[in-house]
Amino acid sequence: MSHSSGNQSKLQRSYNANPGWRDDRRPLSTDTTFLKRLAIVNGAVPVLVLSWDAWYSQLGANAVNHALHITGILSLVFLLLSLVVTPVRRLTGWNQVVAVRRAMGLYGFFYALLHFGIYVVWDRALSLGSTIEEIVSRRFLLIGFVAVTVMVPLAVTSTNRMIQWMGAARWKRLHRLSYLVAILGVTHYYLLVKSDLRQPIAFGFILASLLVFRAVDHYWDLRTRAAGASRISQKEPRRSPARPKMWRGELRVASIVAETPSVKTFRFRSPNGEPLPFQHRAGQYLTVTLPIGDRTVRRCYTISSAPTRSDHVEITVKREENGLASRYLHDQVREGDVLTIGAPGGRFVFDGDAHSGVTLIAGGVGITPMMSIARDLVARDWSGEIHFVFATRTEADIIFRQELQELADRNPRFHLLIALTDLPPDHPWTGPRERLNEPLLRSHVPTLIEQPAFVCGPKGMMTATCELLRRIGLRESWIFTEEFVSPGIAPSAKGATASFEETDPVPELEVSLRFIKSGVEIATSSDVSVLDAADEAGVNLAWECRAGICGQCKVRCLTGTVAMESRDALSGDEEARGLILACQALPRSETIEIDA
Repeated sequence: MSHSSGNQSKLQRSYNANPGWRDDRRPLSTDTTFLKRLAIVNGAVPVLVLSWDAWYSQLGANAVNHALHITGILSLVFLLLSLVVTPVRRLTGWNQVVAVRRAMGLYGFFYALLHFGIYVVWDRALSLGSTIEEIVSRRFLLIGFVAVTVMVPLAVTSTNRMIQWMGAARWKRLHRLSYLVAILGVTHYYLLVKSDLRQPIAFGFILASLLVFRAVDHYWDLRTRAAGASRISQKEPRRSPARPKMWRGELRVASIVAETPSVKTFRFRSPNGEPLPFQHRAGQYLTVTLPIGDRTVRRCYTISSAPTRSDHVEITVKREENGLASRYLHDQVREGDVLTIGAPGGRFVFDGDAHSGVTLIAGGVGITPMMSIARDLVARDWSGEIHFVFATRTEADIIFRQELQELADRNPRFHLLIALTDLPPDHPWTGPRERLNEPLLRSHVPTLIEQPAFVCGPKGMMTATCELLRRIGLRESWIFTEEFVSPGIAPSAKGATASFEETDPVPELEVSLRFIKSGVEIATSSDVSVLDAADEAGVNLAWECRAGICGQCKVRCLTGTVAMESRDALSGDEEARGLILACQALPRSETIEIDA
């Protein structure tokens, strides 16, 4: 199975995704839509009761003071409830509770605004001068006014659109002012009360507990991050974000493990037992060269192992009935065999920098880059939240099932969701059996629009998933995809694209390959691609996937004939103009001239 990678703006992607099952150690999933509606309804009840009492003159002898007291208390209650959400989520793993935080915060602002409005309209009789004079002269009024003022930008920026516009990091920094508002609100109440201080002290105790939790949690995050960085620096140097140079050579098949009836993991090591001669980043791929009959076939497979494992590298491959290379790997390759490998390649990478969370959404064998990313983040003790969503057809198709469950059990920041989509009605599976939808995705990933999402799987899966993410409000630049296709699938297969294949044996040729613009001429052979020959000659040709998919290596062939196993990335017009895919082009004439 071959693939291409890139940002959403460059690729098509799709999905008939079906998310599902949460790991057993976490609370049962709760519909976030229901929680939101419950919070909204309950938050409105006090103002309705207050309005009823005011209409029927049941607020007591001093109605204004009673209304001021009730609305002030309600404002503090809802504000503290909004701050309680994070500790509850961290301590219990109940992610869905985040769905009510915005409603709680907005109700806190609403009742504070109502509190201030009652004071201005009925206590000060709409006298602007009197109101200003009172606020300036009385310290508790000034503190309360500052609290209401600070709440205004928090309320204005509470929408999804504002989060997108500001960016998650800046938005979070701004909304930390909620703690300042709470401190000002409790201080305002304390200075207001002259006799019975029990209520303001109770509010103060709750707020102090929240502040202590916040400080301890922040300290623990910093300590964990520093420890992880220290371990990584001792093991190996930090990898540069720049794409490492492609290494090409031989690796030995050290082991083959059956993950499911149709999926195997192939572990490669250096033949001499030394560390791998290349370093990759989590999410990148390698290229395998296979001698199938009288042909040489190259395929790209995502690396499923973590970069922190420098002694081996793994790929996880699904056997496709019409897949030339996958059938060969499953049926012919054995432990001890030596294969030609090129690595690493690809930009579908995530190392956790600048983000406090990530969403990994995989369909079928598209789980491979997600496992590499997840394994890497966990191995480095990354302090962010990892939301892992895996959709597949049946229980037997769950790749890495045991390891995924262990990751979820051992790491409180690893949140697992597995969905099965093709089960008989009487199957004992207890998780959701529905396609990926907004309520389910929001339920599992409360911070969905605040962090990047990586999507990988069948083409149909990715298109629908990415459209869903856009509709929910995730910014385009935070949607990344890895597209899996199979150029070796026979033309008769459903959805396949016809590819060029030679039916007659090809005699080995000694070829003179000239790169006209570079002024380089080399001697090569008919079994070496134009791109490989360019690499050996030091001619810099653009490339990305080396599988004939991305189209990055298009060049014009001025003279000579080449054969291409896959030409999917070329249009008919481009072929007519003499463009070829350098990674696929094998010389079929003794002289080849390339416009590069």
